[in-house]
Amino acid sequence: MKVLLVANYQPDAQQSMLRFADMLASGLARLGHEVRVARPEPVVLKRSPSALRRADKWLGYVDKFLLFPGELRTLADWADVVHICDHSNALYTSAVPGAVVTCHDLLAVRGALGEETDCPASGTGKILQRWILAGLKRAGLVICDSGYTQQDLVRLTGGGTPSEVVLLGLNHDYRQLSPTAVRSALAGYPALTGGVPYLLHVGSNLARKNKEGILRIFGRIASEWPGRLVFAGPPLTPDLWDLAQTLGVKERVVEAIDPDNLALEALYNGAFALIFPSRFEGFGWPPVEAQRCGCPVVASNATSLAEVLADSAPVFPAEAEAAMAEALLSFTDPACRAQWVERGLKNSERFTVERMVADYARLYERVRR
Repeated sequence: MKVLLVANYQPDAQQSMLRFADMLASGLARLGHEVRVARPEPVVLKRSPSALRRADKWLGYVDKFLLFPGELRTLADWADVVHICDHSNALYTSAVPGAVVTCHDLLAVRGALGEETDCPASGTGKILQRWILAGLKRAGLVICDSGYTQQDLVRLTGGGTPSEVVLLGLNHDYRQLSPTAVRSALAGYPALTGGVPYLLHVGSNLARKNKEGILRIFGRIASEWPGRLVFAGPPLTPDLWDLAQTLGVKERVVEAIDPDNLALEALYNGAFALIFPSRFEGFGWPPVEAQRCGCPVVASNATSLAEVLADSAPVFPAEAEAAMAEALLSFTDPACRAQWVERGLKNSERFTVERMVADYARLYERVRR
């Protein structure tokens, strides 16, 4: 089968989407399919004078939505299947009607429609999200990362677009490490040396990640549990540091700024638990990554997380901060913690790249031209 994968515009630096396309390309090639990857190139953006670089987003729109669709029509003639790897590019179905589109979440679309998703949209953003929704309606098949996203899709499109669910595969081969390997990998974080236990959160500062809630949960257990709280991701905002100060836990909060996969693997392995009380998620990579490393998880049951975690972790409504705190403290019982570690390891086996790619290849047969 000849498969044309439509990947994201590299200047947008959407690393998870770029990795997703790479995972599909290499996995399909291993199955014997002929694969090409197409993406819009930064033609106008690259040629623009530096004085215009404040308008990068708009110049990028010219590259992505005015120049690339014509090229895509020509490239599509070669393929049995055209797969747009990110629903944010569903506009390309105007050039290739009937293409396969992966829908990772519809939080931005819902926010643009006035629904509460912690994803507000500007005036132009609302227009773009309407175009994305219209593009999804033109797809031959939409493959959703979760059943929750599929439910959103059916509701917002009126159920007229064929859809299926394929759970993602992990985009890095996370594994359990020896204590020696963990100590060596974490040597660059002096606050975590000497066997100090720590809770871990992995994610951005977006409102839906609920970092304020994480600090409040940590504040609830701080007098009963002697460890630290590690935020892996971008630097915390001043408001978050102010909240940590108010809660009396600022001196126990540690930043692990933008760790690479190897450092993140060590952080997962060394953590007492991952805390993940998001209000909204399209999928939720970190809980499964943590489980693959033998780290137990306490999370919200919001949107896709209950489906991704199933019965492998204690999950609660995002506002149930006292219950999450109690669940974390229950992990101080070695038998209880071991039980959740075992459940998490078993759950993580569902999220292999091989299974994901095989599922996609099976669904391509429905729409091949």
